[in-house]
Amino acid sequence: MTISRADVAHLGRLARLELTDDELDHYSTQLDVILQAVARISEVAADDIPPTSHPVPMENVFRPDVVVPGVDRDEVFAAAPAHEDDRFRVPRILDEE
Repeated sequence: MTISRADVAHLGRLARLELTDDELDHYSTQLDVILQAVARISEVAADDIPPTSHPVPMENVFRPDVVVPGVDRDEVFAAAPAHEDDRFRVPRILDEE
């Protein structure tokens, strides 16, 4: 399949692009190369081979979720410089209320 300058001009109009004559020549050549590459890949692709996302089989490598107790709140607040109403107290950095 060959893509013509008229095809590129039509695509440009659809995309609301104003293309110069040089750009029409350039893009028609580039798009033609791309379409030929896709056609070559389509010839190689076999119908009996299922599509894959990875070339080798992969398994989930994540560890299982295990619930573990967290740090005690009183221990955390004991290590904090200041706390108030179950929150850390920090210096104000903005002049907003």
